[in-house]
Amino acid sequence: MRSRLAFLVLLVVPLRAIAPQGNPRSIAIDERLAADAGLRVGDRVVVASEPGLPGDTVVVAGIVQRRADPAEIARGEYRVRLHLDHLQSLLGYGDRVDRFGVKTRGAGSTGDALSRINAAAFGFRAHRSADVAVETSRTFAVVSRFHRAIGVITIVASAIFLLCIMLLKVDERRRDVAALRLIGCSTRTIVGSVVLEAAAVAVLGSVAGIGVGGAASWIVNRHYQAVYRTPLRFSIVTGDIVLLAVALSLVLGVVSGWLAARRLAHTAPLTLFGR
Repeated sequence: MRSRLAFLVLLVVPLRAIAPQGNPRSIAIDERLAADAGLRVGDRVVVASEPGLPGDTVVVAGIVQRRADPAEIARGEYRVRLHLDHLQSLLGYGDRVDRFGVKTRGAGSTGDALSRINAAAFGFRAHRSADVAVETSRTFAVVSRFHRAIGVITIVASAIFLLCIMLLKVDERRRDVAALRLIGCSTRTIVGSVVLEAAAVAVLGSVAGIGVGGAASWIVNRHYQAVYRTPLRFSIVTGDIVLLAVALSLVLGVVSGWLAARRLAHTAPLTLFGR
């Protein structure tokens, strides 16, 4: 069984030049430590609980990839995995632990385990992993609500801007609308043609927007994954987002086109000609 350290407290010194000594214990290190220290699988290193203290010679048996965990983004520490008995002897911690996890089956067994563990002794407390995740993700929840508020404001401002643009564009075609009215085209036909054109423009704009959003998301992920050296994706374009964007674009385009077209279609033709 292995125990994963939350913080790196081990002095790691490469010992490639040292001759093999028996069968040393093995450890696993994360890819960030391997890259920064230039370590590879099979390298011998010395691990110690504090700098300057004699340690144990061990062999790097594996390199572990970082998980896509948002809570670990801002942490710059390295991670080392050791066998539990090796960690205990190295730290002189005995049979004590700071934190451990228990896997249960079903909500009922989880509640029963919580009550029994908390009633066993004074000095420690058991929590559900979901509660711990919620507590440690409060910052991300605040950021999510902030982004949602920005999105709502952006949509409202975009709707107003789109309506103004449609009014100006349709107003530029006042002579065309007047000519159609004089040759007998109905108001319904004129409004329908403008709305259909607005819907087509909205669809094309949605396709272009999805392409721009996908490219921007790819650039953001490549940049920040390299900065933080994590597989976490910082920007995601999902199917739900695409459907919402297309639906909003169609609704806003059709409504703005309908309002702009009705404004001209219900104006007298001679007035549109400026007479």
